Amino acid sequence: MPPSEQTGNSIAGYDPDDYPRFAVTVDVVVFTIVEQDLQVLLIQRNEPPFLGRWALPGGFVRPDENLDQAAVRELAEETGIHQHVGLLEQFGSYGSPDRDPRMRVVTVGYWAIVPDLPSPTAGSDASHAELVSVAEVEGGRMPLAFDHEGILAAAVEAARSSFENRTVGTLFCQPDFKISDLRQVYNAVWNAQLDAGNFQRKVTSAEGFLTKLQSAPVRSGEKGGRPASLWTAGPAEKLNPPISRPSKDRKE
Repeated sequence: MPPSEQTGNSIAGYDPDDYPRFAVTVDVVVFTIVEQDLQVLLIQRNEPPFLGRWALPGGFVRPDENLDQAAVRELAEETGIHQHVGLLEQFGSYGSPDRDPRMRVVTVGYWAIVPDLPSPTAGSDASHAELVSVAEVEGGRMPLAFDHEGILAAAVEAARSSFENRTVGTLFCQPDFKISDLRQVYNAVWNAQLDAGNFQRKVTSAEGFLTKLQSAPVRSGEKGGRPASLWTAGPAEKLNPPISRPSKDRKE
């Protein structure tokens, strides 16, 4: 039987109006690090519902685009981010019937790493865009619209877990960096103070995590001592062996 006939027979008698309609959105959790502090990009809503409330950037998926395309577009429209994003991937979906007062909406959550994020600019349905410390939101000092506090919490956990078994930590660094720079990234994401010696031993022994470059030049006026070595991201995507975060930060 020709494929066209099979397709026709498979939908015979099907009426889409027999089923409830609902919308699909994307919400993007953008992480960057400013002065050794893990920060998230938030927008202030410029229209109901939750007028004036802070929220994650995102919006409705258009009929002619897939989820990834919608996430990239919404990020550009609401925050002015057009440059290369170090990482953008899904981490969960949320479909509580009452999560959006307008209609039934299912959202797909993305988390992103954007190093050296410039000052964001608001657009679309956002009146303002700002980088906010993750600790401020986690402490309950900045209530978010919809169910975005829960979505952000899940994204933070996804990021912290990824740092244990993936090499994504280098995405926050410059192309060449010192081990101390990478340790500061881990400290910011894990909200920890890692031992310098143990950290260096772990990251340099992880297969394919880092590639050693030349030593950093000694600047005029600096005291003697060996200059720090410079490193770059290696070819590995997984950490072997993994690096465990401090137990106090683990999700039970």
